[in-house]
Amino acid sequence: MRKIFISLIAVMTAVSCTDKNPFLSEWDTPYGIPDFGKIEEKHYIPAIEEGIRQQEAEIAAIIANTDAPTFENVVEAYEKSGAVLGRVTSVLFNVSESDATESLQKIVEQALPLISVHSDNIMMNPDFFAKVDVLFKDMDNLGLTREQQMVLKKLHNGFVKNGIALGEAEQARMREINLELSSLSNTFGNNLLAENNAFAEEFGVTISEYPGAMATTADRALRERMFKAYSTRGNNGNQYDNKDLIMKMMALRIEKAKLLGYENPAQMILADKMAGTPEAVDQFLASIMAPAVKKAKAEIADMQVEMDKDIKAGAAPAGSKIEPWDWAYYTEKVRKAKYALDEEQTKPYFQMENVRQGVFDLTTDLYGLQYEKLEGIPAYHPDVEGFKVTDADGSLIGVILTDYFPRSTKRGGAWMTNFVEQELGVRPVIVNVGNFAKPTADTPSLLTLDQVETLFHEYGHALHGLLSQCTYKSVAGTSVARDFVELPSQIMENWAFQKEVLAKYARHYQTGEVIPDELVAKIMAADTFNQGFMTTELAAASILDLKWHMLSSVDGLDPMAFETQACKEMGLIDEIIPRYRSTYFAHIFSGGYSAGYYSYLWAEVLDKDAFELFKEKGIYDKETAMSFRKNVLEMGGSEEPMVLYKRFRGADPDSGALLRGRGL
Repeated sequence: MRKIFISLIAVMTAVSCTDKNPFLSEWDTPYGIPDFGKIEEKHYIPAIEEGIRQQEAEIAAIIANTDAPTFENVVEAYEKSGAVLGRVTSVLFNVSESDATESLQKIVEQALPLISVHSDNIMMNPDFFAKVDVLFKDMDNLGLTREQQMVLKKLHNGFVKNGIALGEAEQARMREINLELSSLSNTFGNNLLAENNAFAEEFGVTISEYPGAMATTADRALRERMFKAYSTRGNNGNQYDNKDLIMKMMALRIEKAKLLGYENPAQMILADKMAGTPEAVDQFLASIMAPAVKKAKAEIADMQVEMDKDIKAGAAPAGSKIEPWDWAYYTEKVRKAKYALDEEQTKPYFQMENVRQGVFDLTTDLYGLQYEKLEGIPAYHPDVEGFKVTDADGSLIGVILTDYFPRSTKRGGAWMTNFVEQELGVRPVIVNVGNFAKPTADTPSLLTLDQVETLFHEYGHALHGLLSQCTYKSVAGTSVARDFVELPSQIMENWAFQKEVLAKYARHYQTGEVIPDELVAKIMAADTFNQGFMTTELAAASILDLKWHMLSSVDGLDPMAFETQACKEMGLIDEIIPRYRSTYFAHIFSGGYSAGYYSYLWAEVLDKDAFELFKEKGIYDKETAMSFRKNVLEMGGSEEPMVLYKRFRGADPDSGALLRGRGL
């Protein structure tokens, strides 16, 4: 009788919570957009706790099922579990990246251990694994679709990577490691946000505006101060210093790798990626670094010519040589001298709204997509705008939200993520986030050439999520190997400055004039300009990431001395630093790209090779576009990446495509 009473109380409580907590029921909103108008910070933790309870019960039911294990009663049942938990975490972690108030940061700190423990409870459950393992070992005889095989393989691999085969003591230690890593990673990100805001307060320039400021600031002493402040974020010996965090994280990552039988974290992380091994990545990056540095040295010579002119004119001290804080400034002088191209000439033609419409129109031309502005939808911030996306036949593709302006609560950079993931019967809600110049009373948001590419890039990720046609969300959209996920994003960059595409979206914000052919010609002529620098800093960051994760011990290691030595060994020249130095390398210490930053260059081989087919057939060729949509964008992780690529391309990628594309 007591059990019945307790159960009744639990049901009544659940009903009461559902009435009050918007996470505990499906969103009653257009297209499943989260009900931001009803969500309050007090709702997050109770919803997470309830979501965990519900998924625990769902996992228990899978285990308790006495029927013989099948894909449907084990794997598919697991895929359908955790709906409430997925709903609340997708909102919490997305909003905490783009609107991280101090109170929300504290909620994340409270949520992370709950989620880490819950995840380990699932992925270390021997009874659950036993059922999955039976299916995995007999996978070829179960009559599964290829997507189902990939889902089963991914789930089984998740158990293995989380230490299901370890002994009780080792599993207990693995739990401690996972818990501590999640906390340290979150702290790293919070520290970096604080350092970014301190930089903005000191110089009146946000982190996203830093490249432009360095290119236009004539005061060399100020450039040096800005550079040194920018490049020492997280390395100032204050409360936001990240050096100790890095060492703790690396020690834990190394310990975790060794528990699982690997020599170092890179071996563990790359085992199921396209590259396969750290050695393969190292060789790949070395093949890029050498020609990139060679071209960068030629670029220095060009810049020194411009600096010498300033010395002669008395604008720079005698004997001045190009330093890292001079690169952006003198790059612009060389660009003007060589190509008569000035960002101040181009920016008026790249109003943010027009560039966004340009990428929308491009996807209409390529894939038949249609867009409708959504008014009055729920949003987590006033800067967010929403668009309904439909297919050529009128069927719903999904919703794209855009959030493009900087604020002190938003981390730097640009990214895409899901508020609602695609699965059978569910269309996705995707968000693209950026940090472009905010409009003023007199001027709209005007983008630099790099920012135009960024907008196209992130929309490529959005397409990967929007066009997904998978049955299971664990392999849908961008849920693919890390070194494949950048293909859809990077191939979109190739269209940004094609003459035919520019003619449709690049219009002067004041006159409406289409960008003149003369200016287009200058942009195209400068297509590979400064690629020595850009490739070198990207390859350097990729190598630095790899070197960190190839360590088998950090005992006695000084993090900055290690970084300095790594840069020396890779052949990095003094005038260039890695795109991200260790203490602000959020991709690898708080963003999921550990031992994976190389994927931008790895995927660029694919994207440049793929776009060569478009150039051969025509950049708007429908047959080629639909092949890319069907074989790559719609497929998510439902097949091995190289199989998907070769279905589209009809051959292995040409490794020389990257160097050709970058003019190296």
